[in-house]
Amino acid sequence: MKHVFIINPTAGKKDCTAALMAMSKALAARHGLEVECILTKRPGHAAETARTLAQSGRAVRIYACGGDGTVNEVANGIAGSETAAMTCIPVGTGNDFLRNFGDAAPLFADAEHLWDGTDFLLDAIDCNGRLALTVACSGFDAQVAEDVHTYGSLPLLGGQGSYILSLAVNFVARGLGHDWTITLDGLPMPGEYVLAAVCNGRHYGGGFMPVAEARMDDGVLHTLVVKKVSRPTFLRFVGAYAKGEYYRLPQCAACYTAKEIVIDSPERDLVTCLDGEIVRGRRAVLRLSEKKVHFFGPAGCSPNATSRPLPI
Repeated sequence: MKHVFIINPTAGKKDCTAALMAMSKALAARHGLEVECILTKRPGHAAETARTLAQSGRAVRIYACGGDGTVNEVANGIAGSETAAMTCIPVGTGNDFLRNFGDAAPLFADAEHLWDGTDFLLDAIDCNGRLALTVACSGFDAQVAEDVHTYGSLPLLGGQGSYILSLAVNFVARGLGHDWTITLDGLPMPGEYVLAAVCNGRHYGGGFMPVAEARMDDGVLHTLVVKKVSRPTFLRFVGAYAKGEYYRLPQCAACYTAKEIVIDSPERDLVTCLDGEIVRGRRAVLRLSEKKVHFFGPAGCSPNATSRPLPI
């Protein structure tokens, strides 16, 4: 079996390439493993590299070294493969995916905890042919995520400053409502909506947890639909939304378990964020893609560690 570190040298606040290469060499020396390091050169390169490795037919374990975007690319590259499995080593600015693993998340920082872990299958969300492992969100929160990249290039603004500015601009200067038709398993629901979050996992956007009962391997997608409300009401809702307690304000949101979700936005482009990656279009078709990605991690870890049931 081959072990391949796919390293994004631009991830995070500093280049961790040297440290990751040293980690890979130490892993190979300690356990007699065949190890290779590949540095990504452009957006999409991690997906291309992972796909090539998966299509070789040889058993391979891939370490996605970066943030949530690198994880998303590698997952898209190996989806459906029976010979390729992935894990991640978090060196990005956003590592929301690993929050799903709870107390085991810090162990992913060292490949020594990963290389011999048992692999398990994760479900995914298929959005117009591209996969997300955790959350596919459309509307307000996706617009905030998109604009963070724009404001991040401004002088004196770091990651947190860019997020705060993006949040303020979208909340104050743009309308909260979108004229959409959301169709759940063939049932159309036209109306004005703030956002729709299709959840396989629980964490995104720096720690927001829209649906706490979502589990990453149960063959169920949870779609949280948030109606257009006044700005004061939306502000009240955000706190509950961040904690997975949407049910506290039923006048704002409802959660469904449809297997196919279609969002049509006839008047303007629909902005959708897939594990932090932005896509645009007038229609998003989202479906459950069951047991799609082989994943491995520290012994005993669970992608559902932070999941909790609805209160009775």
